[in-house]
Amino acid sequence: MAGNHPYYEQIDIENTKKLRELLQTLPSFSKDFFRGIEPVTASRTRIAYAYDLRVFFEFLLERNPQFAQKGIKGFCVEDLDRITLSDLEEYAEYLKYYDKDNMDHVNRERGVKRKLSSLKSFYNYYYRKENIQTNPAALLNLPKIHEKEIIRLEPDEVAMLLDAVESGGTLSKRQAVFHEKNKVRDLALLTLLLGTGIRVSECVGLDVTDVDFKNSGIRIHRKGGKEVVIYFGEEVETALISYLEQRKLIIAADGSEQALFLSMQNKRISVRAVENLVKKYSRTVTTLKNITPHKLRSTYGTSLYRETGDIYLVADVLGHSDVNTTKKHYAALDDDRRRYARDKVRLRENFYAPPKEKDDTDSI
Repeated sequence: MAGNHPYYEQIDIENTKKLRELLQTLPSFSKDFFRGIEPVTASRTRIAYAYDLRVFFEFLLERNPQFAQKGIKGFCVEDLDRITLSDLEEYAEYLKYYDKDNMDHVNRERGVKRKLSSLKSFYNYYYRKENIQTNPAALLNLPKIHEKEIIRLEPDEVAMLLDAVESGGTLSKRQAVFHEKNKVRDLALLTLLLGTGIRVSECVGLDVTDVDFKNSGIRIHRKGGKEVVIYFGEEVETALISYLEQRKLIIAADGSEQALFLSMQNKRISVRAVENLVKKYSRTVTTLKNITPHKLRSTYGTSLYRETGDIYLVADVLGHSDVNTTKKHYAALDDDRRRYARDKVRLRENFYAPPKEKDDTDSI
């Protein structure tokens, strides 16, 4: 990415270019929708909407006889009034599995829900603007999401992971060659993720000037460009200092001079590269858990909640706009805390609890 813009602005510029390309594959009237939601959505969200809506209009062309001869550019906003709830329910069923360009596309509950939510937003916009008279999408039921167990590393696994980064663990010979060159960087990067809970996108967007050792903080840009300071502890500080000593000796590629974390090509490290190195090291610790940068974020949130019991602090540090999101993720820990609390309040100082009688069924 060229230009002298900060990283998060460069990402928005690239996303804006991508969205303009995608809009060329959608009905012309849909541009109004994307202009309307621009102030309240992130650029990546709008791109996801564009992909989702393209699937919808391609479905109509392929499966709905009344639109078969239109072509995607032939759709007008009035056509939304010709679509019934039954058509949308058929679309919801279609999303579970469809074939496109000789490729199978499978959407599970979350994928179907996201695509239908995009369609609901699309309909709601034109209905509020009174461009259409009906809103069948408002009557469409979204699939029930079965919550998955939150995957995180246990404290001993965190220690093992960082030890593996330092030592190389059980890496292959080829991996060991790259490890020797990058282990200081990798240790700083993983320690930072585990010690602050920042998102991988926030991590790769860090510049050298965003690190403030005087106040033990890093300046990051949250979704939407909001600038905040996240504070770090001694372990993160030590790892960052070691890496920055090495970083001073590296001549960064053009456009990446300010980047904190650099790739093997001396360019700003990418999200994909961080995902790959997390996968590489985590596999030396556990093969039963699929550890991603987001799982490291969950690990930090869990540790912070266990130590403080303050769900609002956890939500603030993680950058959740809605504390209910945080509660949902860490609700399972509340039962552990309640169990811990049960014997902490003594009503009588000298109270003696007799041993529980053994149930006769125990010997059966």
